Amino acid sequence: MYTLKLIFKNAFRHKLRTCLTILSVAVAILSFGLLRTVVRAWYVGVEASSASRLVTRNSISLVFPLPLSYREKIRQVTGVKQVSHGNWFGGIYIDEKNFFPSFAMEPKTLLELYPEYVLPPDQKAAFLRDRKACVAGLKTARKYGWKIGDTITLKGTIFPGNWEFVLRGIYKGSNKNIDETQFFFHWDYMNETMKKIIPRRADQVGFYMIELKDPDTAAEVSLAIDGTFKNSLAETLTETEKAFQMSFVSMTEAIVVAIQLVSFVVIIIIFAVSANTMAMTARERLGEYAVFKTLGFSGWHIGAMIFGESIFITMLGCAAGIIFTFPAAKAFGSAMSTFIPVFNIETKTIYMDIAAALIVGIAAAVFPAYRAINIRIADGLRRIG
Repeated sequence: MYTLKLIFKNAFRHKLRTCLTILSVAVAILSFGLLRTVVRAWYVGVEASSASRLVTRNSISLVFPLPLSYREKIRQVTGVKQVSHGNWFGGIYIDEKNFFPSFAMEPKTLLELYPEYVLPPDQKAAFLRDRKACVAGLKTARKYGWKIGDTITLKGTIFPGNWEFVLRGIYKGSNKNIDETQFFFHWDYMNETMKKIIPRRADQVGFYMIELKDPDTAAEVSLAIDGTFKNSLAETLTETEKAFQMSFVSMTEAIVVAIQLVSFVVIIIIFAVSANTMAMTARERLGEYAVFKTLGFSGWHIGAMIFGESIFITMLGCAAGIIFTFPAAKAFGSAMSTFIPVFNIETKTIYMDIAAALIVGIAAAVFPAYRAINIRIADGLRRIG
């Protein structure tokens, strides 16, 4: 108990230095936590993917469409339970800065394939009934102040014109890792409109979503689907939903690696700040440590005081950093929701913060403790006065 009291008093002997060190550690922990959350958010779509779903697209690129006639042929493949289809719409709401993921989808099969999109029964019925109906994620609806029954107009980028929709549903994710920024509407509504304005672009699908009867047959079913359309005018590439999502992440892999490197550089900064503080503290107290030795304190006692003080300071900074990480993450996630739809602090990230601070606290005290333990009493006493 006496040692703990001594550690606390020593830590705040130089209040300004200690407070600045705690603040530096807090900012570094805050930065580390946010950077690790950004890396994790990059892969959230991959983590949320289902093992029982496949995605079929044009083998050349997602940009090239597939015929609508492929739907029934895919449905007949052994192992396929359900098939849905859709197109990336890429609409803009009022202004170009108001961008969110928008899709033309086959509504009934979409909701069956993705039960994680939770929609109240009355809203689901209204969405299926109305050809001009749309469903928006909770985050997007809150951002623009949309309410059930509102008329929403999107300006098409891929499909030209101004498209009017009626908001019939607002979905929530079944868990915190589900993207709540998306916007869905009836594929038939888009297709019928394209028949009138650009007939050659009608009856074309951007991708097919396939539910499997058995997730273990994913490889066999994928090969069977692609084999069905081999040597056709539009050959297909079928892959698991996770692999499909991972293909988008791989396009920005260099950015993810850079963010990971920066997050570890932050740890080095914490170490430098803490090590500097402890080195200055130990140098100023060498005379005191010599006195402790004359009173019978062992090197272990002196080392425990130095290590305890270092860990105490870094953990205080860590606690402050963790506390401020949550409001900072909320603000950052709100500002970047267009690019990072899911931005949540994981428990694992908090554990990494604590582990990093603890390691730095121990490492920063190693050299000062070694010097204090090994100093000769006579050399230490000469520093007094």
